[in-house]
Amino acid sequence: MSSLQHKIDFAVILRVKNANPNGDPLNGNRPRTDLSNYGEISDVAIKRKIRNSLLDSGHAIFVQSDDHKNDKATSLKDRAKPILEGKLSQDEKRDKACATWLDVRAFGQLFAYKDAKGAGKKKKKKDEDTEDDDTEANDDGSVSIGIRGPVTVQSAFSVEPIDVTSIQITKSVSGEGDGKKRGSDTMGMKHRVDKGIYVFKGSMNPQLAERTLFTDDDANVIKDVLPKLFENDESSARPAGSMAVDKLFWWKHNSKSGQYSSAKVHESLTVNADGTFELKDLPGLKPEIIEGF
Repeated sequence: MSSLQHKIDFAVILRVKNANPNGDPLNGNRPRTDLSNYGEISDVAIKRKIRNSLLDSGHAIFVQSDDHKNDKATSLKDRAKPILEGKLSQDEKRDKACATWLDVRAFGQLFAYKDAKGAGKKKKKKDEDTEDDDTEANDDGSVSIGIRGPVTVQSAFSVEPIDVTSIQITKSVSGEGDGKKRGSDTMGMKHRVDKGIYVFKGSMNPQLAERTLFTDDDANVIKDVLPKLFENDESSARPAGSMAVDKLFWWKHNSKSGQYSSAKVHESLTVNADGTFELKDLPGLKPEIIEGF
């Protein structure tokens, strides 16, 4: 099957109401904001939700979270070893990983290894899109296999500065005594965005798709899950119905190189504070507009 034949740009408008869309662990888990108080959802968090949706749809996913997975692997190493073990070259391992896992051929992946002297430790990265550094060494002595994916996703930002409401909560109940006294460790804080319209954008690059064999069918799979990105994503911070996709904009160019730059395509969309939007005309390129689930 041939790789992606047309450049694709996309954008998603999403609505937040009384939810914490992406807590910042360095700021007491308050909703992420930039220096101008615009709300932010990191690209890593968005890709996590895309992966979860793909997994729910029955697709093989490499980077799975502990609370949302479909196998018994306890680490990325455990998941990778049955597929990539044996005397394989770097190219063979890359091709096999891309053929096996949809998120690898879409977003890319770094498979880090130790060499005989443990040099792999220097290659370790700390985000969820990287492999542990304790995998067996490559037969050719290399310490990592880097796969650059064709699908890029930007962070989401609110259209206007957001208001954050914070309330004090009881984190636990007293296990001793008559329960009338509360220790300081039983109290906590909970934060939410009262309401906000966020937008994130992304692209699919046919040139990079040739390396990972990311296909038009793969692109359509991602297109299908984006409108229902927050289904089955409920938590105490994001109650059911508190986050939803309003619109998906899908620009499919007429060639691999594209008729316009991604920057010009993304800038053609203006989103208002109430979720309405305006589209600047781009001759020869009109988006498919898909309603949220």
